[in-house]
Amino acid sequence: MNGNLPFGGGETAVVRRVQGALAKPPAVKAARAMSLFGEHSAGWFALGLLGALVDRRRRRDWLVASAGVVAAHGASIAVKRVVKRHRPDDPGVQVLVGTPSRLSFPSSHATSTTAAAVLYGRLLGRRLFPVLVPPMLVSRLLLGVHYPSDVMAGSALGAAVAAGLRRWVRPKRKS
Repeated sequence: MNGNLPFGGGETAVVRRVQGALAKPPAVKAARAMSLFGEHSAGWFALGLLGALVDRRRRRDWLVASAGVVAAHGASIAVKRVVKRHRPDDPGVQVLVGTPSRLSFPSSHATSTTAAAVLYGRLLGRRLFPVLVPPMLVSRLLLGVHYPSDVMAGSALGAAVAAGLRRWVRPKRKS
């Protein structure tokens, strides 16, 4: 795939526009920190383990949710290996962070972040999706390592994995 939508939407142009608007040192620094946190879902997994440590009454729920985040990441890797779409390669796109592979579809960061937002949000009784997911998705474009369809597909995959696990992650009611 060359980064263009079948109808000629020009996903590479979107990445260039995002970079043009946002690629300032503070934003790039924040996006790189988010990238490091989300790498291999490690930051989200660690937060889930922290939840299990702190919330002993619902430890099993936190551990299942943490496993769901890792499973979502694994699912994204499996899809990447089937699709084999390469990351943006355009002279107008700056790659501002290293990546473990050249494959981009779907975004593993978007997948694990969405799964964490859904699963942990349910345990916390908070809507985390609007706070966590959009910044991570935009950060992947800002860093020049994904197309818009990569992050959207990753987010959809993360939501699907989380939905599949939600029946096991039932927060206990407070007494």
